[in-house]
Order: sequence, then C-alpha cells, then structure tokens
Amino acid sequence: MPDTDSLLDSLASDAFKKVPQPTIERLSAYLQCVRGLRDEERATASSAEIARRTGINAAQLRKDLSYFGEFGTPGLGYDLRALERQLAHIMGLDEERDVLLIGAGNLGRALSSYTGFARRGFRIVAAFDLDAEKVGTPIGNIPVFHLQELSRRNAEFGAQVGLVAVPSNAAQEAVDALVAAGVKAILNFAPATIGVRPGITIRNVDLTSQMEILSFYLRHG
Repeated sequence: MPDTDSLLDSLASDAFKKVPQPTIERLSAYLQCVRGLRDEERATASSAEIARRTGINAAQLRKDLSYFGEFGTPGLGYDLRALERQLAHIMGLDEERDVLLIGAGNLGRALSSYTGFARRGFRIVAAFDLDAEKVGTPIGNIPVFHLQELSRRNAEFGAQVGLVAVPSNAAQEAVDALVAAGVKAILNFAPATIGVRPGITIRNVDLTSQMEILSFYLRHG
C-alpha cells in the first residue's frame, strides 16, 4: 500500500480542490470515531462499525477515504492506529497551530479556557479587543492586546488561524483585521454574514441559530 502521508503531500492544490466539501466535513466525524475506538483499546474496526457509530453510510466512508489513498484491508478492516495517524495528517492536525482570539468578553474567555483546542494542537497565543478596560489584563496566561496591534503582534506570532468572538456589528471589522494580519482560516462565532476574499477560509458557528433549530425539533419531534 502506498504511503498515505506522501500521497497526500504530493497532491496538487487543484487536485485537492476536487475533494467535495461534504467529504471534508465528514473527516472530523471519522477521526473522532477512530479516536473513540482507540480509547476502547480496539486495534481494528470494519467500515460497517465506523459507519454505525458515525451515522454515515459505509460505502460513503470508503468513497470519502478513497480521495486520499488506499485505506484498510478487505476482510480485516482498518488498522485504527494507522487510520488515526493518516486522518490527522490529512486534516493538518499532526502539527501545532497558533491561534489568535478576537474578543475578550464572556464568550472569548470561555473559548480561551476550552482545553479541547490544546489537546488537538490549537494554541491560543494572544487575544485582542477594542475595550481599553480589557486590554492589558490577561485571560489566564493569554495576553490581551488592542485590536490595532493585531498586525504588528502577528508579525511575531505568525498565526494563521483566528477565532472571532465579538458582537455581530463588530464581526466584519474583526475578520478584516485578521485577514490583514495574515490569518488564512477563521472560525466566526458572531451571528453575522461575513465577506472574505478568495483564499480565506471562514467557518461560521451561530449558536443562536443552532438553538432555534433545536426548538424546531422540539416543536415537531
């Protein structure tokens, strides 16, 4: 079987762009499932079992993985240790990534204390805010700077990931500042529609919207 890491690294950017967005979004579910199985001290698992645990069709699982190489052995299933390593490599999780946090309010503080980021290799190195009362007061061991310092500070950090935890009316300004500072990937928690130029990846997490969807299921479930 060819080395999956080498195969992935050799993919041209145009080839990678052919991977469907839904496939990319399912990779995290596969990885979490594999990690759960490994926590149970399992060594192998079939595509049927991973499918059952993730709620994703086994044929879809095999098709998704086929974009990145050959995985598993017919009749034996997947070597979970190898699959975890390969999925982590595909998703860029085999290296640490520094993260900038915009917004040092309640949500920003909650995000900064979430240990799940660090366990997955994402390290919040600095926070930024416009509120003079918050600037200069660390969140735990994370320094808080004025938003106007973002580009200068990131010239030192070199972070490419940003978290936006500000009110909706300040979200576009925060995202623009991150992009100007060299950040390429942004997770936005503000309930606002944000515009970014090509080459910038932004994911929106609207907590209010998710609560409204839950309400729908409560009403009609």
